[in-house]
Amino acid sequence: MPITRISLLRGKSPDYLEALSDSFHRAMVEALDVPETDRFQAIHQLEPAELIFDRNYLGGPRSDDFIFFDVTIGRPRSAEMKKEFYRRIVERLAEAPGVRPEDVMVVVTTTHPEDFSFSNGRAQMTEAVAGLEPVNCKEQP
Repeated sequence: MPITRISLLRGKSPDYLEALSDSFHRAMVEALDVPETDRFQAIHQLEPAELIFDRNYLGGPRSDDFIFFDVTIGRPRSAEMKKEFYRRIVERLAEAPGVRPEDVMVVVTTTHPEDFSFSNGRAQMTEAVAGLEPVNCKEQP
């Protein structure tokens, strides 16, 4: 049930945004055990004065192609899974749409199942829905 807010500077083509979205989601499926159909993303293209970032802090040098991924997940993942996720993201984004690793920043925030309502005013992650059991939020090995 990850929800990802993706922020970058304005001006990218629809094809670029589609490749960005697809590659990022593929990394989540591969490294964080996210179901293929569990895809929720909001892409924000901002003006230069609306996306402020240091070009060299703990990495870089960052270019105008800098992308910030703010990921909210429900089930905690191990440090090893997150490290693999970060590695897979830059690999996938380098393949398509061609993003440099120095231009990728990711923040993962973990929440609880009751913090999500996917529709109908219900907390689906804590209820048995459509024959599914509630999600187990214990950390994976």
